[in-house]
Amino acid sequence: MGTTQQRFMRRGVTKIYFLKKIAAADNVPTRAELAAANATDLSGAIADIAGWSLANSPVDTPDLGSTLTTSIPGEDKADASTLTFYEDLASEAVETLLSKGEEGFVVILRKGDIPQSKSMDTFPARVAGRAPAYSTGSDPAKFTVTFAISGVPTLDSAVPAAS
Repeated sequence: MGTTQQRFMRRGVTKIYFLKKIAAADNVPTRAELAAANATDLSGAIADIAGWSLANSPVDTPDLGSTLTTSIPGEDKADASTLTFYEDLASEAVETLLSKGEEGFVVILRKGDIPQSKSMDTFPARVAGRAPAYSTGSDPAKFTVTFAISGVPTLDSAVPAAS
């Protein structure tokens, strides 16, 4: 790779939103939708993130002409996807927003809010469950929300232009 990379740490850069709805059929939100009342920026409350990617399960295609078992692309499957949040002693806003069965879209701006950067992923999702993490140690109180990916994610779309 002959070019210089500008590497970065996700903390303080990556943004994660939960949107109740997106008008476009391709699930790419507009700038107005990212700023609307039905959009919640969850970034500052997130302690950890897992999943939010697709994996392909190749299908073996052996034949009598070779001892090599070749394969073709098979089904895509979303990894188990979770967001772990810090609990808020004074508010249940996140717990209320992400209650079991709630449907919406998890929108991840991987490189931050950089208009036109092709680094926005949108996952149609339903909250499958929420579980508190109990500890007797000096850890901050947290809870984990597990999401079921309920539709085909839209990956690598352009972050909408600033208004």
